[in-house]
Amino acid sequence: MEVYQSLGFQAIMSLISHIFFIAITFYALQAFRLEQLFKKGKVFQIQLIYILLSIAIGSSVSNFLIDFTSWSRQLPYIFS
Repeated sequence: MEVYQSLGFQAIMSLISHIFFIAITFYALQAFRLEQLFKKGKVFQIQLIYILLSIAIGSSVSNFLIDFTSWSRQLPYIFS
């Protein structure tokens, strides 16, 4: 049963990490003026680009950190 709890904990931490970094990325992207790259009146498309960029960048950062912590936990196995 401990394996299932470990997998569940890892899944929860991954979900929280992804949501956190997507939100942080969305907040950070607000500093850019992407509106200048689009035609006037294309509000929906601009909002969609912000959301898609936030998901792409945020999940990439989250995956990197999750992988990094996983690799860090596996480092002691080199010396055994």
